[in-house]
Amino acid sequence: QVQLVESGGGLVQTGGSLRLSCAASGRTFSYYAMGWFRQAPGKEREFVAAVSRSGGTTYSGDSVKGRFTISRDNAKNTVYLQMNSLKPEDTAVYYCAADNSGVTALTQGKSDYWGQGTQVTVSS
Repeated sequence: QVQLVESGGGLVQTGGSLRLSCAASGRTFSYYAMGWFRQAPGKEREFVAAVSRSGGTTYSGDSVKGRFTISRDNAKNTVYLQMNSLKPEDTAVYYCAADNSGVTALTQGKSDYWGQGTQVTVSS
């Protein structure tokens, strides 16, 4: 079992920045590719970004490329999502995810474990 706890969400103005964190506990953190997803009211869950076990490979969804950056610190069992140039359409609940299969599974919307989510609201 892996427990994932997100933090760092909040209210920010358009053009602002936030950094989300996801602390993992349980099994060995470096065994898992990590990712972030989001879900806005009335919409399907959307892939945001993923990072490989070592942190050497990252993927981002088209809607956030060039604005969001995923990273991880295996010594701290934590994955981050740096969000810059935020837009109102980025408003959603953001979920952390962990998958033992690798980043490809995450980019396809699959994950072994999910966090409880953290709300991000971008005001116009």
